[in-house]
Amino acid sequence: MIAPWRISIAVGAALLCACGTAGVQSSSPSKTELRVFAAASLTQSFQRLGSAFAAANPQYSPRFIFGGSATLAQQIIDGAPADVFASADNTNMQKVVSNGLVSGTAATFASNVLEIAVAKGNPKHIRGLSELARKDIVTVLCAVQVPCGKYAQQSLAHAHVTVHPSSLETDVKSVLRKVSLGEADAGIVYVTDVRAAGSSVTGVSIAAADNVIAKYPIAELKSGHTTAAAAFIRFVLGQEGQSILEADGFGKP
Repeated sequence: MIAPWRISIAVGAALLCACGTAGVQSSSPSKTELRVFAAASLTQSFQRLGSAFAAANPQYSPRFIFGGSATLAQQIIDGAPADVFASADNTNMQKVVSNGLVSGTAATFASNVLEIAVAKGNPKHIRGLSELARKDIVTVLCAVQVPCGKYAQQSLAHAHVTVHPSSLETDVKSVLRKVSLGEADAGIVYVTDVRAAGSSVTGVSIAAADNVIAKYPIAELKSGHTTAAAAFIRFVLGQEGQSILEADGFGKP
């Protein structure tokens, strides 16, 4: 038979352990989730940038929602919870600003230029924008309300080239995917997308006179976590964030 005092000590010890464990758990700082809505062309760069940001700011946990800038802007306007919006153009950022959803002023943090993505090895021997008018070339573009589609149409107009795309995609990654899968011979994307695609596609340069410079603005949203959003934007605009973007082919703001 176990003595009563032994039972009391055992129970007391168990309670002390339980209290100690609870105390450790409750003292662990919780991370603040940071929701960043960002243009699809920023996918690889912002994922790398987000990892660097989280390492430097362990109190925050960045979560990225990538897509066409027009789609993201509309989702924010419709009430989707977001802390930061990074657009591939000023037009869609202005939609969010006009709805009174931006805190402060949007800041330009990067620039980009267009490039033609063609099938690996360029089997159709596409040399420039004029080739996209050929009847044997299947071309895909972004829809005109999407920045990459708007810029593509401007570039084609500069070159006096008319293209009849086989499809109009909702974001630049969809265009790239169709080319890499062989569903299209060519698509107009950003130079950074071609670089990010690696060996799955080949890039064909667009003459500087016909190219378009895309400007990328970023802004803190009123409905978000102000401190976390401000910290992330500072990081993007700072030396480390800019170095990551430039390494991936983005130009200076």
